Amino acid sequence: MLEISSTPLVIIAILGVIGVILPIISIARKEKGSNSFYAVIAFAALIVSIGYVAYQLTTEHILPSALFSEDVLVDDTFGGFFAIAMLIVAIFTTVGSFNYMRKQNHPAVYYSLILLSTIGMVLVAYSTDLVMLFVAWELMSIPTYVLAGFMKKNPSSNEAALKYFLFGALSSAIIVYGISLSYGLTGSTNIGEVIQGYSTLDPSLLPIALLSVGMFIAGFGFKMGLVPFHMWLPDTYEGAPTPITTLLAAGTKKAGFAAAIRIIVLGMVALNLDWTLALGIIAVMTMTIGNIAAIMQKNLSRMLAYSSIGHAGYILIGLAVAPFSSMGIQGSMYHILNHAVMKGAAFIAVGGIVTTLAVTNLDKLKGLGRRMPITSLGLVISLLALAGVPPLNGFWSKLMLFGGALDASSAISWAPWLAIAGVLNSALSLAYYGWIMRKMYFEGETEKRVSEPKSVIAVMIFSIIFMVALGVYPDPIIKFVEMASPTVSMAIMP
Repeated sequence: MLEISSTPLVIIAILGVIGVILPIISIARKEKGSNSFYAVIAFAALIVSIGYVAYQLTTEHILPSALFSEDVLVDDTFGGFFAIAMLIVAIFTTVGSFNYMRKQNHPAVYYSLILLSTIGMVLVAYSTDLVMLFVAWELMSIPTYVLAGFMKKNPSSNEAALKYFLFGALSSAIIVYGISLSYGLTGSTNIGEVIQGYSTLDPSLLPIALLSVGMFIAGFGFKMGLVPFHMWLPDTYEGAPTPITTLLAAGTKKAGFAAAIRIIVLGMVALNLDWTLALGIIAVMTMTIGNIAAIMQKNLSRMLAYSSIGHAGYILIGLAVAPFSSMGIQGSMYHILNHAVMKGAAFIAVGGIVTTLAVTNLDKLKGLGRRMPITSLGLVISLLALAGVPPLNGFWSKLMLFGGALDASSAISWAPWLAIAGVLNSALSLAYYGWIMRKMYFEGETEKRVSEPKSVIAVMIFSIIFMVALGVYPDPIIKFVEMASPTVSMAIMP
């Protein structure tokens, strides 16, 4: 049984209480305008939460990467790793919203929804029961449907929310169908018991088991932005408020991968399925389509949205080779953490540009490096890190991902082609990243410097330090990843 001081319960208490209280405070204050009061409270709650997770991890009060438990939640290193990544994104989103929400109504509801969605994201990572995972999934998703359409008078925001909601509802229905099939086959919703049941399944029931795993891939693939489940993503990222796009691109996407690692990869091993080739094909399609589509975009938000799809493909490389190389899942988890900061910083920079200059078209970014030097520097560093340029942090996680594919070549002959595809796509991504940098620094006449939002500057400084420092000295994060990564052999433990 979970102790009252366990990480997931404490996070529920902190973020849940503050999330519920914020609208009540707003009603009591009879506020008519927006201010940073609620943002500060939400920021403090998130800082306390990430501090508690870090305390639990550093003092070794939690279990090693134990994927299975009799409880619906487990306080393990795997969940703590994803909690750190998703809380960082939530902090970025909150800080990036300081200026964005200054002229908007209902700030208390806005920050409350961010906190409630963050609870859902964190609980997905800690869930060891399918029903609990689905409840956490919906708690994560429903607030983001509202946040995507928070600008009610903006047609683009309304369109973004509608598309996101329709595809989100479809993915939830598919996940429920997969859960019902797995329960019918094994008589349990506990993830560990389901996987154990799959490993001893009667051969005549194998087609139904295959269907259930397929349902999970489709359902979670929606949030991960995998091809062909990515159709909603560019329009939603473009139309949603820019800080919320940060939450979607760098936060909820990670929750999808957390669920995928717990269920899909280990479930396939338990079923002795050779689905690695299928996941490999999806990985190559996802990264290639994402990067090619990004090159053709003129809107910065849409370009980064397609870039986010491409990075989902990179992460999937590690999951595809996971049964044959321990570096597979480790590389995926390492890139998940790095991507949370890299992509989060990129979208917060875009949010600062939108707030200050009201532009997102690439042709209007000319001379941005002189007008907003700190924001531009943060955006450039994040783009180079996303491309995997050394000595930034993205280089090491991509190296581990592609190294895992090469390491698996002794078991599967086609694995090196995943590494080749990843390297080629990384080179391809430099084309449109370089285009952005050229517009900012090498085009346009001399422009006067404008006042940059201090909250955006704070995020940029933190992100630059993170990306550069962990690129120069990645050893602590690599050790953390190795400690948090599950071993695929655990899927068939008696």
